[in-house]
Amino acid sequence: MNYKNTVEILSAADNPIDIKHSLSALKENNLAEYVFTLNEGMEAFEFIFFIGRDEYGDINNYPKVILLDLKLPKADDIEGFRKIRDDERTKYFPVVVLKSSKEKQDIIGTYVLGVNSYIAKPVQFEKLTKTI
Repeated sequence: MNYKNTVEILSAADNPIDIKHSLSALKENNLAEYVFTLNEGMEAFEFIFFIGRDEYGDINNYPKVILLDLKLPKADDIEGFRKIRDDERTKYFPVVVLKSSKEKQDIIGTYVLGVNSYIAKPVQFEKLTKTI
């Protein structure tokens, strides 16, 4: 698929089952036609910060929302997220953290960092679809 000028949602997650279920839920609810998925933290942050974006299309093609699974391989996600908020080009990007933890400290910690929303991922596909 050609992603030039079409990225609506950037999904950064490392679990193939979570990715599959999230994409299915988004499409089933007609929430996004073009979802770009990366499964390593470094790739996700390179995409967000326009490093090597030529292969993905126009540098001005910003995602409308970032679905971010913290704890991605090959990245310090907390530091990466701080960089998103500190950079003039990206600081207003809507970021939704998708995580399986329902621990209050995890939820509060991500809001303190400045995420727009925290979604505790349900295990069952039907519940995930409803949540999304």
